Amino acid sequence: MRKIKFENGYYYHIYNRGVDKREVFCDKDDYINFLFRLRDFNDESTFEERVGGRKEKELNSLAAEAAKELSSFSLPRLVEIIAYCLNPNHYHLLLKQLTDKGIEKFMHKIGTGYTNNFNKRYSRSGSLFQGRYKSREIKTDAQLLYVSAYINGNPEIHKIAKADKWAYSSYRDYLGKRKGTLANKNIVLKEFEID
Repeated sequence: MRKIKFENGYYYHIYNRGVDKREVFCDKDDYINFLFRLRDFNDESTFEERVGGRKEKELNSLAAEAAKELSSFSLPRLVEIIAYCLNPNHYHLLLKQLTDKGIEKFMHKIGTGYTNNFNKRYSRSGSLFQGRYKSREIKTDAQLLYVSAYINGNPEIHKIAKADKWAYSSYRDYLGKRKGTLANKNIVLKEFEID
């Protein structure tokens, strides 16, 4: 049973890594697929409603398109994504819950959908992630700033790449170097405004 009870309007650091610390993102297509799912699964729709009868090949093509334009939502969202970072063997998300059980629904859809796609793509079966995702409630503005910086700087922390060169995090969004974004950076950046 989960220790944290997610509440609407509150912020949470969500993270998980591959089982046995294995890579969960093996190439560019895996990263894009996960980003597509972050955008596409952020509502109450079911798999059948999202897919609308489309085949997996068409979905992969849509995932590539979504990587170019990641900011359009039509149904009410479950969560607001504040920051994210995908690394080869783990991910970090900073989320604000918008609807009851929003984080639980969102993460279930992400975990199940991405794992099923990954297993099919690489002809494997079983769990991809190390148990259920982990979560930490953000209780102060200082924590919010720290966690957003930690997530955006994660590629450098793990010596994967310079943060501003890593395409699979929200860091470029915070710098204004990318059109269309998953992350609502305003909540963090407003803390740095001078009156």
